[in-house]
Amino acid sequence: MRTVIFGTYDTAMHPRIATIAEGLAARGFDVAECNIPLGLSTADRVDMLAKPWKAAGLAVRLGNRWLGLAVKARKLGRPDAVVVGYLGHFDVHLARLLYRRGKVPIVLDHLISAAGTAKDRRIAGGGLKTRLLTLIDSAALRAADIVVVDTEEHLETVPDKYRAKAVVVHVGAPAPWFTAARDETAVGPAADPAAPVKVVFYGLYTPLQGTPVIGEALGRIAGAPVEVTMIGRGQDEAETKRLAAASQSVRWLDWVPAAELPALVAAHDVCLGIFGTGDKALRVVPNKVFQGAAAGCAVVTSDTAPQRRVLGEAAVLVPPGDPAALADALLRLAEDREALLKLRHAAHQLAAERFTPEQVVGPLTDRLLPPHAGA
Repeated sequence: MRTVIFGTYDTAMHPRIATIAEGLAARGFDVAECNIPLGLSTADRVDMLAKPWKAAGLAVRLGNRWLGLAVKARKLGRPDAVVVGYLGHFDVHLARLLYRRGKVPIVLDHLISAAGTAKDRRIAGGGLKTRLLTLIDSAALRAADIVVVDTEEHLETVPDKYRAKAVVVHVGAPAPWFTAARDETAVGPAADPAAPVKVVFYGLYTPLQGTPVIGEALGRIAGAPVEVTMIGRGQDEAETKRLAAASQSVRWLDWVPAAELPALVAAHDVCLGIFGTGDKALRVVPNKVFQGAAAGCAVVTSDTAPQRRVLGEAAVLVPPGDPAALADALLRLAEDREALLKLRHAAHQLAAERFTPEQVVGPLTDRLLPPHAGA
């Protein structure tokens, strides 16, 4: 089945679409890419949508990319399906226009709504801005034939009239994360009990991630045999650093190139997930949870319904927004290296069984393939 992965997405910022493409290829799909990154972060995109006076700049940039995508699409010919990468709220309309002949099914990777993202990042608190973003979401959902979401909780937020065409596809982790675990022997012999436990977090310091919770937890365990690497920049960064100031064992890094991130994470013992308390934080299982598990790290993240359902006993779950519980969890892992090693093995095994690209795209391929395929 010839499938085009389409849009202005950027896999360095949002690897989700790369995982979908890899999974489809692993299942025998003939996958081609029609991609020209927009060059804007998620925050930039949503900010432009929420501020009409910035919309002209977005339109000019988007129009330039669309011209290039149209040329690429023509060269690729007619596919059997098109998958529009996140954030594809506008790209899905171009895909519908370019592939209107032949009834090519259009799949929209609707990882999260524009309105939901704006609310989480405190860009739009309600009123006219939120209504505008909700209309943009609705138009995108209407244009797609299949809508991909990442959790059952996000499926419930899809409007009733579009929910029948939605399918849950877990985020998963691309192959380099599994390779990094093998290369770094991250699931090998127990670490030296005299060495500090190495903990890593990476992200954009958004409210969903709850990084001030991490910062306060690190401040509470100052002096413990725990070394922490915090990677990224973002809106809650300053507050996180302030709360962690008591600890001298925290290394702060700007964003690491995507190609280098798996090996860096795999060199740690523990990967931190998210700890926010907002609506969005309670509905997601983030990239870093799947990726950290694939890389052979023990995963410590918030105890929410979707994360509990996906991770089970293969992770340490703490109440959202609770720095004391997070601090206690890290201290226990530092004191019990055998338990730490068991968690690393359990996370990696779970990822190998359920989080590979080939595994996570199963529900999507079931929707794309005709009933008689493979019979």
